[in-house]
Amino acid sequence: MFDRRVMFDRRQFLQSGIAGLLGWAFSPAMQRLLAAEAPARKAKNCVIVWLNGGPSHLDTFDPKPGVETGGPFKTVETSVPGIHLSEHLPKLAKQMHLGSVIRSLTSEEPDHDRGYYYLHTGNRPQPTVEHPALGAVLAREWAADDKELPAFVTLGSPSRGGGAGFLGAEFAPYIVTDMGNPIQNVTPPENVSLPRQTRRLASLEHFNASFAGKLSQPVAADHIRLTAKALKLMRGEGPAIFDVSQESQGIRDLYGAGPDNAIFQRSCLVARRLLEKGVRLVEVVLDGWDTHNDNFTQVQALSAQLDPGLSGLIADLEQRGLLQETLVICLGEFGRTPVINGQTGRDHWSDAFAAFAAGGGIGRGRAVGKTDEKGEKVAERPITIPDLFATLLACSGIDGEKQFRTPEGRPIRLVDSATPVKELLG
Repeated sequence: MFDRRVMFDRRQFLQSGIAGLLGWAFSPAMQRLLAAEAPARKAKNCVIVWLNGGPSHLDTFDPKPGVETGGPFKTVETSVPGIHLSEHLPKLAKQMHLGSVIRSLTSEEPDHDRGYYYLHTGNRPQPTVEHPALGAVLAREWAADDKELPAFVTLGSPSRGGGAGFLGAEFAPYIVTDMGNPIQNVTPPENVSLPRQTRRLASLEHFNASFAGKLSQPVAADHIRLTAKALKLMRGEGPAIFDVSQESQGIRDLYGAGPDNAIFQRSCLVARRLLEKGVRLVEVVLDGWDTHNDNFTQVQALSAQLDPGLSGLIADLEQRGLLQETLVICLGEFGRTPVINGQTGRDHWSDAFAAFAAGGGIGRGRAVGKTDEKGEKVAERPITIPDLFATLLACSGIDGEKQFRTPEGRPIRLVDSATPVKELLG
């Protein structure tokens, strides 16, 4: 005989189970779990200030005055009690409450090319795979936010560039090589009229489309899409973006972006203008930090450019309410030796070095990590390059353990064996 009570009990059990599951799904514990697995995105834009050649940590972000290896520079107090920077970074020192200095980076790559690759991708070079640079990863992950302009622009690039690797040419940077004369990169040649350029580009597009149709690899199609965005930059507001004379005198003075010897400072101002037009990632390069000879004279001159450019960018973004959504990171491929060589220079040193970061989820007014008395070894809280990248990705709402597949189908994680640095996160 059919027992209705059994049916009712089963129905009640199912209803209770479903209700319980729904309650768990919307419970604070479940929400915390979901949040842990999918980092909250704070950064919507990113500016990488690249100090090409490897800056001396001892003469910039991690000074050691009064010791034999410290060199002749004094220090300057910052806006955060107890944190000091080099005396040649006084304006940045006044912005210390808006960012954090990282003093315990450590790397296994003291070579320029390998260090450049490592600090751009978060992965050591491998013969079988080309990893994407941080800018390319963010361009790829933020593609839904991308407008008509290229998502990734590099200003004043050295000969090597942090490319898109296996992500494809679509996410490679649009490179402006000569910031002393940037308009040549975004306007057609003098004798090429717009109709003539249009005919040329139509022929090129036809050729590329024909070529792409014969390939199984997506590289040609990716190149076509990147070229289309680059053309929109050239034909639209691109030239005007690079014209900093449109800014008020007060803003130009904030960056030290005068007409003479201020290429880097103008580049920092252009970076902010690019972000406002929809470019998501901008890398600004300040070359010349390979100071094997006459280190102190060179670092002082370079700091005179870095200090107003970087501090002006941070102050400008803060005034416009953009700093919290713009991740700014300033670093090079490694540091320099505590030992001062016979040419009054410092050589390559990757055991311990420093960086500066602000905005986009980075904590404010902090000095994370510590080196020993000589600035030779990490004494507290060593931070590996993968850990640094996992932190930057976390600020951007991206799980560092996420896997991509190369065109050949090989699964590749963004960074291996890495954990975000909690002390850096705001």
